[in-house]
Amino acid sequence: MNESPSVSPGVLQEVGLRVTPQRLAVLGVLRQGRVHLTADEVFHAAREQLGSVSVQAVYDALGTLCEHGLARRIEPAKRTALYEARVADNHHHFVCRSCGTVVDVDCAVGVAPCLEASSTHGFTIDEAEVTFWGQCPTCQEDTAQRH
Repeated sequence: MNESPSVSPGVLQEVGLRVTPQRLAVLGVLRQGRVHLTADEVFHAAREQLGSVSVQAVYDALGTLCEHGLARRIEPAKRTALYEARVADNHHHFVCRSCGTVVDVDCAVGVAPCLEASSTHGFTIDEAEVTFWGQCPTCQEDTAQRH
C-alpha cells in the first residue's frame, strides 16, 4: 500500500463535506501527477493508496467532489469522461484527435466566462467550456514521418 498524497481534511470540511479516506484519496490522486484521469485510473491509484476501495466508492467520491467544486468532470466528444482538480478558473482544453491527449489551455480572452455568447437567451452566463481539437506535436511528427 502506498502512502496517501497530502490532502488536508480541512479542504473537504471547508465545503461542508464529511472527511472520508476515500474522498481524501480520490482528491489526492487528482491533485498529483497526470492532470486528466479516467474514473478507472482514479480507482486504481486510490486502491494502491488505500489497499482496498470499491469502484462505487470512487465514483461516489468523484461525483461528490465535482458537486462541491473540488474536482471537474470533462467529457470530450466520443471520449471517456475525465476528471481533474483544476477548478474555478474557467480554463479550456486541447484534445488530440489521434492519441486522445488532453492538455489545459488558459482562458481564451479576459475573465470568466472568457467568451461572449451572441445571444444569452435570458441566461446568466458564469462559465464557458471550449474544447480545441487537433493533433498534438507527437502525433503531428508521427504523421509527417509516415508520409
